[in-house]
Amino acid sequence: MFSGIIERVGRVEAVTPEAGGALRLSLATGYPDLELGESVAVNGVCLTVVRHDPGGEADFFVSPETLDRTNLGGARAGHSVNLERAVTLSTRLSGHLVQGHVDGLARLIERHDDGGAWRVVFSLPAGLHRFCVEKGSIALNGVSLTLNTVGACAPDGRFAVGLTLIPHTWTHTNLQHLALNDPVNVEVDVLAKYVEQLCRAYLKP
Repeated sequence: MFSGIIERVGRVEAVTPEAGGALRLSLATGYPDLELGESVAVNGVCLTVVRHDPGGEADFFVSPETLDRTNLGGARAGHSVNLERAVTLSTRLSGHLVQGHVDGLARLIERHDDGGAWRVVFSLPAGLHRFCVEKGSIALNGVSLTLNTVGACAPDGRFAVGLTLIPHTWTHTNLQHLALNDPVNVEVDVLAKYVEQLCRAYLKP
């Protein structure tokens, strides 16, 4: 479990194909004390440490399922990735509950400088619309953010959400490097998904 508060931005050192269509992702994490089997959120994707060294370099196995659902398949040497280690019971939950289980891919469609902050608009898949509410929480590339606006679904089946990136978020995450139409990992609020599942029992057949 994570909080969506990015601790550092790592760098992709190598991307190595594995059997069955998987990948091994080698990252310069800057964490000198990682442990084998530890979970780390990489661009908001919960991955497991399969190798590490005291210098902070670590390898992560990325399954075909993860590659199908996230933007990690486009990772290349030199790319930056948002990193967060799992929360502990003594950690302040400054963001919101983030599982590292990606629900879909968003696309950046607008970006406007707003006096040091940035107003951004992303296009999301229609299937996530029911989990998004104004002033609700969402994780984009693992960053816990607040939704300013939630648009209606367009004829192409997608919808737009507007957010503000404060200067700290802009300078301390890889969202600053996004170009228009770049894919971004999306995780909606898990509490909204549980509420929807529980309410299905009360819907008329």
